[in-house]
Amino acid sequence: MENYNVFAGAFVDRFGERRKDSDWLAGALNDPNACYIPVWGDQCLVGGDPLQAVLLNQQQLDQEIDHLDLIFLGLFRDRPAFAFAMDAQTDPPYRELGEFHDLRYLGTVLAPDEANLAAHARALVLWHASQVFCGICGSSARPSASGNSRVCVNADCGREIFPRVDPAIIVLVSDGERCLLGRQRSWPEGRYSTIAGFVEPGESLEDSVRREVYEETNVRVGSVRYHSSQPWPFPSSLMLGFVAEATSTDIVLNDHELEDAQWFTRKQLRSGFPKLPYRISISRRLVDHWIDIGDPD
Repeated sequence: MENYNVFAGAFVDRFGERRKDSDWLAGALNDPNACYIPVWGDQCLVGGDPLQAVLLNQQQLDQEIDHLDLIFLGLFRDRPAFAFAMDAQTDPPYRELGEFHDLRYLGTVLAPDEANLAAHARALVLWHASQVFCGICGSSARPSASGNSRVCVNADCGREIFPRVDPAIIVLVSDGERCLLGRQRSWPEGRYSTIAGFVEPGESLEDSVRREVYEETNVRVGSVRYHSSQPWPFPSSLMLGFVAEATSTDIVLNDHELEDAQWFTRKQLRSGFPKLPYRISISRRLVDHWIDIGDPD
């Protein structure tokens, strides 16, 4: 089985062709096996020991289905799955079933398919909250395609708006024996991570890698190879992971985005300093991959 990054994996059959099929969706809503994922603010509900995602059935909902703005996620474990938003200004609901937690924490404790489902639900709920109005004419926009898009209500506009995804590169740069890591001032003391940044208009991913590394560290990069990707719904990033070969090694913090950047050997990284990125992140996977391919054992 493929070793997915946390939050990734094709665990939900998204059934995109059914999103505008009202008859099919009505049947899915009335399916006794349908499940519902509440998102309270930006947190998801978990319960049990060990912790599992709480998938509500229709009887457990504290409102009638007709009163909820449901978002169809797809089929999860052969069950129609829907997400819905809950007002974070109210007390957390469903306390008898579990507790709401931040997705970063849930990524460390949930099974891979449940982490993927929670990330999917959270991303769409937060996107809807940020797209109440049409960006073209300023009119209201209503949910469409069972919550997978929004449509401007202005008949003269009628623009369909799709969920936002922000591509960002993240790269492990190596000179063969060392890798390049940097840290931001706001991070915990001693923590370093791989170089990352958003892709800009008119850029290829490889161009973005080379630009970001040079802008932040003054290091030039030659060969760039794709590694893997990770959805990162905080709120809407897609992390595109690469490994790259450095063609220069002198570090200058050009844009002052980083507080520090250094070259580290595999021995240093195994020693406990610097502190490495959290295990749920693609950054940590890139670092671990680089350590492993150079380990004679």
